[in-house]
Amino acid sequence: MSDVPSFTATKLLGLGLTPGKLRGLQRISNANGTLTMVATDQNSSMIAMIKDALKKKGENREPTYQEIVEAKIVLASTITKHSSAVLVDGYYGAWNTMASLSVPRDVGLLVRVEKSGGKKSKVHAPLGEYEPGFSVGKVKRLGIDAVKLLAQFEPSEPESAEHQFAFVQDVYEQCKKHDILFLLEPVAFPFGDEKKDSPSFRKRKAATVIESARQLSPFCDVFKAEFPGHFGQESDSELMGNLKALNEASVRPWVLLSAGVDFPEYKKQVEMAMEAGASGVLGGRAFWKEYFLQDGPKAQLAFAKGECTERVRQIDEIVQSKGKAWWDWYGINRSQVAGLRAAEGWHLRYGEAFAGRPANAGTEEWGY
Repeated sequence: MSDVPSFTATKLLGLGLTPGKLRGLQRISNANGTLTMVATDQNSSMIAMIKDALKKKGENREPTYQEIVEAKIVLASTITKHSSAVLVDGYYGAWNTMASLSVPRDVGLLVRVEKSGGKKSKVHAPLGEYEPGFSVGKVKRLGIDAVKLLAQFEPSEPESAEHQFAFVQDVYEQCKKHDILFLLEPVAFPFGDEKKDSPSFRKRKAATVIESARQLSPFCDVFKAEFPGHFGQESDSELMGNLKALNEASVRPWVLLSAGVDFPEYKKQVEMAMEAGASGVLGGRAFWKEYFLQDGPKAQLAFAKGECTERVRQIDEIVQSKGKAWWDWYGINRSQVAGLRAAEGWHLRYGEAFAGRPANAGTEEWGY
């Protein structure tokens, strides 16, 4: 009688780790299961930075498409040296990043699908929508490893919250249909008469971040979270308590975004997040925002190769030494995943059925 493996692909499928999603996780993670990801998908903020740089040179104009593309290519080609994956936008970054061979072949690629800006509710709360001309299916067709969605989310603002929740679920279902990894980034926002520095917004932000993880993390594969609090407003022990509450609220591996804070602050945030249970980072401006302050292309390239790369290296060191491997979140280990085998004929049952599995289909019918 042949031995029956204790860990089979059926169990992996039961955890939501279908072939495409598993491959996506492998592609965007470090060998030890942690995630050191960098972002160049920012459009509005990056365009504003380029415009300011042009103004300092006496050019009062909007940057061209090609100038924006070149900035993204330079950053992607340098700061990925110590990263497991890079997040790009669809309009400027996706095809150009691949065509320019900017990203090493062992670095994963994520593409965002949300439109910058967009519609607002009656109280000026965001109502998200897809980037025009982009879809989950198109991202999959590009050969990208994962989809990213930023959804501004405030549970206490009903109209926007309901719209954003439905938007998240639609992207989640589309990612299941196309069997591609889904990374979700809920972001708290001021609404009504509030500003980002309003006491009312700063006071509720931590609670919003934690509640967003509780409500939305079941509808993604990797959860990208804001730092739940502010240095100087809460004590370090209070912030650690918030991070642990975030860790308990999330049911998926979570990574920390940077929100454009200065690098020393982000480094401290990362150290605390890893201690609380995070699996890594997906940071952007904290790594490279001063790039656009450098005097000319040569100085910019030197800054990207030097300071930006060194910042990512420091964060990667923290992540790989203290982060929680993604497989630990699923109650499995690397050797179990490496040792699993699918039943003969599995490919006959793999495909569209993953998106809409028949209600009466048991796992034995799927050959996993």
